[in-house]
Amino acid sequence: MKPVVRVVGLGPGTLDHVTRRTFGLLTEASVARLRTRQHPSAPAFPGVPSYDELYESAASFEELYESITDDLVSLAREAAPTEVIYAVPGSPIVAERTVELLLERGDVTVLLEPAVSVIDLACAALGRDPMSGGLRVVDALDSINHFRGPGPLLVLQTYSPEILASVADRLPPTSHVSVLHHLGLDDEVITRLRTDELASFRGADHLTCLWVEEFRDAGVAMSDLVDLVRRLRAECPWDQEQTHASLTKHLLEEAYETVDALEAFVAMDARDDDDALVRHVEEELGDVLVQVVLHAELGDEEGRFNFASIADSLRDKLIYRHPHVFGDVTAKSANDVASRWEVLKREEKGRHSVLDGVAWQMPALTLYAKLLRRAASLDLAVTSKEASLQATIEALGALSLDPATDQTVLSDESQRAWALAVSSLATAASLAGVDLEGALRGRARELRDEMAKAEERP
Repeated sequence: MKPVVRVVGLGPGTLDHVTRRTFGLLTEASVARLRTRQHPSAPAFPGVPSYDELYESAASFEELYESITDDLVSLAREAAPTEVIYAVPGSPIVAERTVELLLERGDVTVLLEPAVSVIDLACAALGRDPMSGGLRVVDALDSINHFRGPGPLLVLQTYSPEILASVADRLPPTSHVSVLHHLGLDDEVITRLRTDELASFRGADHLTCLWVEEFRDAGVAMSDLVDLVRRLRAECPWDQEQTHASLTKHLLEEAYETVDALEAFVAMDARDDDDALVRHVEEELGDVLVQVVLHAELGDEEGRFNFASIADSLRDKLIYRHPHVFGDVTAKSANDVASRWEVLKREEKGRHSVLDGVAWQMPALTLYAKLLRRAASLDLAVTSKEASLQATIEALGALSLDPATDQTVLSDESQRAWALAVSSLATAASLAGVDLEGALRGRARELRDEMAKAEERP
């Protein structure tokens, strides 16, 4: 028979919250341990040793919890067949890493006793039902990522102003948080603060936690959008008629409109606060996004893919193609990243040619710029800016401006000369870091404005 560790909870506050059974187990146990004496109920058990000394010597919390676990198993082996009673703050089944480690071991039997938890006190103090409200309990130290909505969230392990500041950085800046401090004690404090005020609460300790009401994040917003598109497919005659093929032209149109909006947005004076331009960019980006969601919904109806699988595939691809972020590869510059990207792309897709996957319907200048980047991997690209500039000058000098005999058709030789001049200019622009497609679009807008002014003249 395996040795036994029975875990009991000291509750979230005073001895009033300790169950009668737990009190009896601790006072009558021949072998017992407290995880820490830094708890309001601990003084009721003066004869029970604690692991507080390990807190001072451990290099990390994980090392601390593993040391506690190892010692408990060792004690249980020595005490067998007598059980070892192990008391933790709060409840054994809520945010207790040592219990998780004990349960993962195969050399000891772990028995868990019910106990009052901080969840009970928080919900009672705020008058909230955790089930109807969809409460989620999260650990402030578990991750550095932003917290995910919709909430409410009960955030534990918020025992210092520094941790409160870190929590604030991971929540929407306009959200509100209730600080729950010393619940059930005589000096209980419940105060509501904005997230940017959280760090101002200076009294945070191991009996402090946070309640975050419902808030919208990207995940909530996307789920609502997917649900909306699903309803449109079910109830709107136009949406019901759409197919992957019929939507293609809309995706192209919306993409071009988004480019227009973004170029206007980028050109906006940084000192200006043009709400109309901001809203326009937001609207156009949304129009592109809804096209993606529509295709995802069609794929879901066909049983082939859906928005979740699209997002997961994209996430996996981005992780794979960023080994300098998620792996041990070093990238010193953006050019290093771009070169490695093409190599990884070929490996990932099993491509044998650098030409595989090129979309030949792209605008010519954009297509040529893409080919130049891929040509670099074959050592075909011009590597000198001076050489590319000289090639451009020579190509322009070789052009003939004499009108063709047939005004509708240029000779092959003449077309090639003009193509060489344009491609030489595109190569020079690429080496100079200039987006020639975007630059020419900018010049087109200037010409548009000049034409509009000319039409206004009397």
